[in-house]
Amino acid sequence: MNIMFGRWVEFEFDCLPLRSVGRLDVPIDASPAYEAFVLRLKAAVAKHGMHNSYYLHHAVCRYYLTNDPKNGRVEFAVEGVVLTGENDLKTKAVDLTITLGKETCPWLNEPAVEFLAESVKHAVATEFDRYIQAGDLTKTKERIDAMQEQIEKGEAFQAMYL
Repeated sequence: MNIMFGRWVEFEFDCLPLRSVGRLDVPIDASPAYEAFVLRLKAAVAKHGMHNSYYLHHAVCRYYLTNDPKNGRVEFAVEGVVLTGENDLKTKAVDLTITLGKETCPWLNEPAVEFLAESVKHAVATEFDRYIQAGDLTKTKERIDAMQEQIEKGEAFQAMYL
């Protein structure tokens, strides 16, 4: 018998192209959570630069080991940088913080968590390549280029913060 299930890995994320970040100072009235986020962005820019680097946040990677979310789901929180090649066509590297979040897998042990956490890096690279192929990155890049052109002409509102 050959049974095929529809779920393997789910990956959800928000993507911030680092080249779109205008300022990295923390607003005086920023919440502690927002301040921490800006400081993580600042560290990412210092480490990886602003070109061909994308900051993933509010990201979740889920594995369904039994295809039943009530039994066998392992979920990781993910945040960090995806680096692409010069033309933004393919993922070249990832630099991520990966932490175990929710799980419904009573047999989960530490070696399995380590293996799955390492697998998250590969899943993120694969899914980011799909994101690129779907054109979302191209659309974002076009919007950023158009905004930059308006700013250079002095025709656009320049936001104070992120």
